[in-house]
Amino acid sequence: QVQLVESGGGLVQTGGSLRLSCAASGLTFSKYVMGWFRQAPGKEREFVAALSGNGGTTRLQDSVKGRFTISRDNAKNTVYLQMNSLRPEDTAVYYCADDFSIFVLTSEEIYDFWGQGTQVTVSS
Repeated sequence: QVQLVESGGGLVQTGGSLRLSCAASGLTFSKYVMGWFRQAPGKEREFVAALSGNGGTTRLQDSVKGRFTISRDNAKNTVYLQMNSLRPEDTAVYYCADDFSIFVLTSEEIYDFWGQGTQVTVSS
């Protein structure tokens, strides 16, 4: 079965960086759009970034453009989220998810399988 396992979260000061990883198994990884979402306490889960199977198409939430980068290594079945210039408002549980599609979409309802999440906390 499909498994997605996130790692790399932690506590960082404002302005710091973290790199999240999501290791996938049980799927033909290169055929899937991979997305990152986040959920802050008391808020709805929201889209952060997504990347097409071949890495050619990227979508980013406006608030993270210029700070976050999504990438993938299809040989390792892993997608990454490099987060720079972190802000307290980036504090959330970050989830990766997959979508068997050629279209890079932002709606969470489209995504099929989800990881368990990794906590990112940015202190002010």
